[in-house]
Amino acid sequence: MARVLVTEKIAQNGLDMLAAAGHEVDVQEGLTEEQLIATIPGAHALIIRSATQVTESVLAAAKDLIVVGRAGIGLDNVDVPVATALGVMVVNAPTSNIVSAAEQTMALMLAIARNVPQAHSALVNGKWERSKWEGVELYEKTLGVFGLGRIGALVAQRALAFGMRLVAYDPYISAERAKRMGVELLSIEEVVAQSDFITIHLPKNKETLDLFNLEMLKKAKPSLRLINVARGGIVNEADLAVALSEGIIAGAALDVFSKEPTTESPLFGLPNIVVAPHLGASTAEAQDKAGLTIAEQLILALNGEFVPFAVNVSAGEVSGAVAPFMPVAEQLGRFFAGLHDVVPSALEIEFAGDLAGAGTKILTLSVLKGFLGAFVEESVSYVNAPQLAEANGLAITETSTVTSHDFVNLITLRTAEHSVSGTLAGVGIRTEPRIVGVDDHLVDVKPTKDMLVVRNDDRAGMIGAVGTALGNASVSITRMAVGPSREGNTALMVLATGTPASDDLLAQLRTMDGILAVARVEL
Repeated sequence: MARVLVTEKIAQNGLDMLAAAGHEVDVQEGLTEEQLIATIPGAHALIIRSATQVTESVLAAAKDLIVVGRAGIGLDNVDVPVATALGVMVVNAPTSNIVSAAEQTMALMLAIARNVPQAHSALVNGKWERSKWEGVELYEKTLGVFGLGRIGALVAQRALAFGMRLVAYDPYISAERAKRMGVELLSIEEVVAQSDFITIHLPKNKETLDLFNLEMLKKAKPSLRLINVARGGIVNEADLAVALSEGIIAGAALDVFSKEPTTESPLFGLPNIVVAPHLGASTAEAQDKAGLTIAEQLILALNGEFVPFAVNVSAGEVSGAVAPFMPVAEQLGRFFAGLHDVVPSALEIEFAGDLAGAGTKILTLSVLKGFLGAFVEESVSYVNAPQLAEANGLAITETSTVTSHDFVNLITLRTAEHSVSGTLAGVGIRTEPRIVGVDDHLVDVKPTKDMLVVRNDDRAGMIGAVGTALGNASVSITRMAVGPSREGNTALMVLATGTPASDDLLAQLRTMDGILAVARVEL
């Protein structure tokens, strides 16, 4: 059972899912950083939204932490590089609020176009001001979209239904893809200069911080109306207040602010501004999706499985063909470590057969997770395995070949001293991992918790001698595979044992006539 610390409100369905999975759900909302540092020791998972700051100090105190889950999209309140260095997975729920955020964007766009909040406020205060709050139509206006990711694409789709012309800035998508969306890609300055409305859907980083400052706003039409439902700080709020006050642009609608929560701003007293307290994801549907999504991701992380929405695992997409080989790859890595006394300087990982070209980055991480876990004191995860490999002087080479000879798929690990190959055997749900080659000896054995690898002269009586020695030490043999070398001079035994072989038994085996090498493997 893992302890899951929850510091901000998430949907009850997510909490219920975690509890049903057998985890202790510890809800403590509204903690200060000092209180969080005092509370987080012993927590295996942390669930946050946008208010909790997961700083280096917080992560340093979280000695048992496996995963941080952000019930939403943005991660500027999490020190992801530090989490990665510590092997802590960071996950989010990138699709949970995209519809809600897109609809909030359209709501604010219409509100600032037609001055709905201002007219409402005047009317409920006894003022019938039809002419004062005259607005503009969206039809045939130019909408500039900054960021054509999931949310930006949905906004573009909805804006087309209003008959708007769409231009956009996004350096990560092709002109062809944008064209299919009905969008013309332009430079930042061109989008600002041509737009009647601008909507922001960018991440907050050093490139986008204060992107929309006074200098940038001066390049716009006086009729521009700016909408930000992304992250606070992308728009310089002090500069925006100047631009609105001096008529440099016509209006703005903000759902996010550089500091949250905030109840004071030079923007709040202006007549051409619409503001909301970060409501982009505040729908019942989005909260349900975020709660369920983050619970699903945390359960996978706590079980040591691959997490699709982990932002600091460099694995890319994991296909259905690759995913079943993750346990095989990790077991091979652990098995291979047992053949080495120290971390080697180089490790080659070869993927053969249908796996070649199928997106095997996650399998390389699985190998490293198993291999390095036998050598280092730190907990090795999909997150920090590459960093630990580099820190321990292990150079990784990945190769692929469509030819796998006797197997549909084969994973082979090689160093200067040893090699091991493995695959999945069987059909459908009855598949199981198999080790099929060790140091150029053909074998076929299912990996188990305790194993021995014995290399010996290829002559009669060796199997009996080893079996007798294990029997005398009360170590049973549950499985065994024997393979001659390709040259025929030596043979190799891979034995699965019911209990671990003791140091004394290993020493005895190594002194026996005809025994060339003995390795104990613990999976």
